[in-house]
Amino acid sequence: MSVIVEKLTKRFSAGATPAVSDVSFQAPPGAITTLLGPSGAGKSTILRAIAGLETPDEGRILIDGVDCTDLPVQKRGVGVVFQSYALFRHMTVRENIAFGLNVRRMSRGDVNARVDEMLKLIQLEELGRRTPSQLSGGQRQRVAFARALAIRPKVLLLDEPFGALDTRVREELREWLQELHELTGVTTLLVTHDQEEALEISQHVVIMSEGRVAQAGKPEDVYDSPVTPFVASFVGGTSILKGHVREGRAEVGSLVVAAPQSAREGEAVRAFVRPHDIKLARSINGNGNGGASTGRVERLKPVGGYVKVLLKLPSGDSVTVEVPRKEFDELGVVEGDSVHADVRAARVFVGDFSI
Repeated sequence: MSVIVEKLTKRFSAGATPAVSDVSFQAPPGAITTLLGPSGAGKSTILRAIAGLETPDEGRILIDGVDCTDLPVQKRGVGVVFQSYALFRHMTVRENIAFGLNVRRMSRGDVNARVDEMLKLIQLEELGRRTPSQLSGGQRQRVAFARALAIRPKVLLLDEPFGALDTRVREELREWLQELHELTGVTTLLVTHDQEEALEISQHVVIMSEGRVAQAGKPEDVYDSPVTPFVASFVGGTSILKGHVREGRAEVGSLVVAAPQSAREGEAVRAFVRPHDIKLARSINGNGNGGASTGRVERLKPVGGYVKVLLKLPSGDSVTVEVPRKEFDELGVVEGDSVHADVRAARVFVGDFSI
């Protein structure tokens, strides 16, 4: 079941700046499509419009080829999971899962069979008689998924479903969601501002910025080939360096990277450099390979399996470098040392602009 959004625009008051403006994209059938972007980018507004909880001012929404723009929620064939779970506190787990089935007036036997199936799917068979207050956050979210899937929706809509959970539970549920998706194959749209979450579980990503689509495509394409400065800055935690084109190369700070083929001599550029795309080596003043000094180590911060290095360039610019712990130990530098920095990859855009 594909979902197609065409030229969608939504304002929440007359004359106001649109929350969503002229948005178009297609969510492939049977895939997880993630709407990714900062807060206020319009992600949840789009999801609510697809669900039928918001009425767009312009544009249309097609689900499995059918124009659903003006259809009521119950006729769209969608299931929705919210960040807040939205479970009925006075109902048991079984009763929560059965709610949508009872609304559809299914027989008691069919309802019980479907609830049993859902409890097995979410691996909570023994907890059906408990109320939401007797469950952990992760368990409550699984019940919310089961309730949404019980009605056999054409499309599953997830609005920041893991946002209220701690890191460990969130990571566990991401893995569980991937397994669930493999079992059900239901077309899924996920809203999140978490880049790692989007890149890990999605087959298709739509990057949103200020109510518009900035880029859409496979996660690896969006990550490796950002088409706008915003996407380059938002995806991957980049450092942004200003510079100019000199002899066909982009000189940014004291670093040199490849310039776009279209760039002209002397033209201003911005280079977007990700933390893991810089290779450090000891400078000529250290005990290492004798590379020219291009920066001073301002701060070191171990973070799990890598060390985060804040590097100050002679130009005054700063870049953040992530060095695997073993590689850092072999490097043997401390705060205040001079190092050589080799940029292995950077995305360069022409122009003097703000993000």
